[in-house]
Order: sequence, then structure tokens, then C-alpha cells
Amino acid sequence: MRRLRLAAAAAAPHGVLLLLLILLPLVAAAGPAAAKAPAAPPAPPNVTTAMAKGGCKAFADLIAASPDASSTYQSAAGGGITVFCPTDDAVRAFLPRYKNLTADGKAELLLFHAVPVYYSRGSLKSNNGVMNTLATDGAAKNYNFTVQNEGDAVTIKTAASGDAARVKSTVVDADPVAIFTVDAVIEPVELFKPAPSPTPAPSPAPAADAPKASKPAHHPAPVVADAPGPAATDSPPADQKKEAKKSAAAGAPPCVRWFAAALAAVAMASTLA
Repeated sequence: MRRLRLAAAAAAPHGVLLLLLILLPLVAAAGPAAAKAPAAPPAPPNVTTAMAKGGCKAFADLIAASPDASSTYQSAAGGGITVFCPTDDAVRAFLPRYKNLTADGKAELLLFHAVPVYYSRGSLKSNNGVMNTLATDGAAKNYNFTVQNEGDAVTIKTAASGDAARVKSTVVDADPVAIFTVDAVIEPVELFKPAPSPTPAPSPAPAADAPKASKPAHHPAPVVADAPGPAATDSPPADQKKEAKKSAAAGAPPCVRWFAAALAAVAMASTLA
């Protein structure tokens, strides 16, 4: 390096020599290797492939068969997405109703099962309330559902279904993609009629009072006429007179009875004389 400087000083004018003296230290300090550029972030996982491996193959197949749903899912994965994919059993039970939807309705139902925000399992438990989905289109189409938490249980409910879909397991949970399995297809009220409100059970009717025993009707006792007696006479019969005398004599005092007996003896003596 020193020899190069001396040769340049001998062969070049003073201005060029001065320029070389300034540039050469800078080149030496830069070093032979340039700084490496930062590595590009890894590409997000293929959402439908991850769902198929995690127990949601039937749902992943429906997404793959819908160009609108498939492209929307994969493009949303780069900016953050949380998917609630129904299990294969849940999809098979729902297929007859799914087949009755139009092509747009099928795509909207599939997009309704994803939120354009990454939620880890822990953060999902603290986000109770209404969430917009990939099917939401401003005020024209709400397509939202309600997340509810009770302990470790996380459920998703809409007005179109009487029963809530329950989060069962975690398929993927790595920012920016989270995929959870649910035990039922989530039904948007925009495609299905609202579920009827549960009818409250009727209150039990009050026990009927036992019928009171009716009092027997009071009937006055019949008046029985006395049997007609013998016709009344002015004087009692002879037998009654004798009995009256005997009763009178028996009921008289002793002195009276003695006097009566004496009179009767005198009368008899007079008769005999």
C-alpha cells in the first residue's frame, strides 16, 4: 500500500496525488465484504393445507372448491387471520343445507368462519363480544358473530342458531395465523332465518280445591196427624167412675178414710134393723 502511494506521488500531479491520499484510506476501511441484507420473513403457512391436517379436511375442501373463498383466505393470511374451522363430522351433518345455497352464499358462509385479525388462544379468551369476519362488507353485509368465554370454554354464537359452536382444539397458533376447530358450522343470520326464541315453560296451574261436600237439603219433618180418638161424651163411663172413687179413696188422708168406714157401718146396721 505504501509503495502504491509513493508511485502515485511520483507519477501524478499534486492534485491527483492529494485525491488518492484521501480515497485510499476510505477504501481500506470499507473492507472486502459488503454488509448482508436482512433475511425476508418466512411466508405464511397455507391455510387450507393446515386445516386439512388438523381435522378440518371437509371444510378445507369446500374452500378449495370456491375460488373467491380460497383466494381471500390465502391473501388474508399475510396480514393476520384467525380461522374457526368446523370438524369433518360437523360439515357432513351440514352438507344438505350447504348444497341449497347459491355460489355467492357458499363463499360467504366459508368466509364467515374467519376473522381478519390474528388472535392467539390466550387473547381469544379476553375478547368477548362481536367480531367482524372475512365476509363482512361494510354496513351492507354485517356477517358478524359473538365470541363468549366462560372459564376455559370459548364459544361462538349467532342469532341464526340456538346452539353456540364451541372451540375444541388448536391447529395452528403462530403469528400471523391461528386456526381453531369448532364442533358446529357457524350460521350467519344473513343466510339463515333467526332461531326462534325459547318459549318459557308455563307456570304450573294452582291445585284445584277439593269439592266441598254439599249439605243435604233440609226438609221439614212431616207432621203426622194423630189417630182419631173415640168420640167425647158428656159423662165418663161407669167403670171410670168406680176407678175414680177408688183412686179418691186411696188418695184420701187416713182420718177421712176411717170416718167414711164408720158411716158405712152405721148405714149397714140401720138397714139390717
